[in-house]
Amino acid sequence: MGIRHWFKRKDAQQASPSSQSQQRLEDGLNRTRHRLWDRWSRDSTQTHRDEQLTHWKTALLSADVGPALTDRIISNLKTQLPQYPAPDQTIICLKNLLYAHLEQYEKPQIEQSASTVCSILIVGINGAGKTTTIGKLAHYFTQQGASVLLAAGDTYRAAAIEQLKIWGQRQSIPVIAQTQGADSASVIFDALQAAQARNIDVLLADTAGRLHTQHNLMQELTKIKRVMHKADSTAPHETWLVLDGTLGQNSLTQAQEFHETLNLTGLIMTKLDGSAQGGSLLAITEHLNLPIRFIGVGEQTEDLQVFNSRRFIDALLTAPP
Repeated sequence: MGIRHWFKRKDAQQASPSSQSQQRLEDGLNRTRHRLWDRWSRDSTQTHRDEQLTHWKTALLSADVGPALTDRIISNLKTQLPQYPAPDQTIICLKNLLYAHLEQYEKPQIEQSASTVCSILIVGINGAGKTTTIGKLAHYFTQQGASVLLAAGDTYRAAAIEQLKIWGQRQSIPVIAQTQGADSASVIFDALQAAQARNIDVLLADTAGRLHTQHNLMQELTKIKRVMHKADSTAPHETWLVLDGTLGQNSLTQAQEFHETLNLTGLIMTKLDGSAQGGSLLAITEHLNLPIRFIGVGEQTEDLQVFNSRRFIDALLTAPP
């Protein structure tokens, strides 16, 4: 099945997630799970609603869900629970409220014209894991039956160019690259033209990492988008920001700046396995109103997973062993 058809269907991984995939997700979110469940075995003996809600309010805040969303969730729980709910009843109700919040940000499908390459521009700060994420995305899309081409647009780091070439070699995916210091917009423009000429389904374009406070460098990203537009008036079709999950809600400011400059169409949160602040994903979605496309919960290629709100919440609220 070609990627253009896949873009218009519900992702099979979401519809029928494997037990192995769910276990990877639970394991990857283990630090946040422990943060949420800490003290629950003791607190759960207190069956009064207010005592249970006090526990979960503290737990959600400690997992970096954020005060506004936490207060709203706890307030809704209070109205829906009896005065003496069973602890399991509280957890089920909490899950349902979190489902309702997150499901609106679940958007794995991409509307794509059958006549054009789907070009995806990947951006983010230094160290967020953009290049590695692109390699994993390439694997994911090829597994879905798509043809993929990579653009080594991070021309500031020679290592980034070589790293992307290695990902391409491993998966027999072509990489368009120039030398270190070349104009990034030129590299990506050439890659887009090559993708069009070869009838490629998906172009994944890497960019140099930059802080959201570096105005001149941020403007370079708008230049890339303008140059891509010359090759395809609809390009880039997607602009995804890679966020480092270990930063928690500190990622929010950078995400806001990138969104203001580039009009993002999606987020990818990586390194959730190294963080106890996985709840920040909930807070960030609320502030930015952007879909989560993928999450990274480990170093293996398969640990970059299509975001599924129910699977994510189920994993968070499954008590750790």
